[in-house]
Amino acid sequence: MILHLIQNSPEQNSALKTCLRYAAQADCILLTGNAVNCLLKQDWVTQLNAYNVIALQEDVNARGLTSLLNDVKQINYDDFVSLSLKFNKVISW
Repeated sequence: MILHLIQNSPEQNSALKTCLRYAAQADCILLTGNAVNCLLKQDWVTQLNAYNVIALQEDVNARGLTSLLNDVKQINYDDFVSLSLKFNKVISW
């Protein structure tokens, strides 16, 4: 099981697109930084529906997206540390 850490929005680079080529159903995709913005676009939401996707709450709040992304599972930094220890590998894209 792998924790995939995505930090940039799809408009900034191809990290999310590349990640989805390699991610397995048992993996988790954690969206941080500008990557949380992809959850505002339906095409990305549709692609991510097949995966366990989590957003970093602090980054969602910092971008004023709390009310728009209230249906997305969000975690804080402490949860992020715990999550990273749960998985065999962490890949930062």
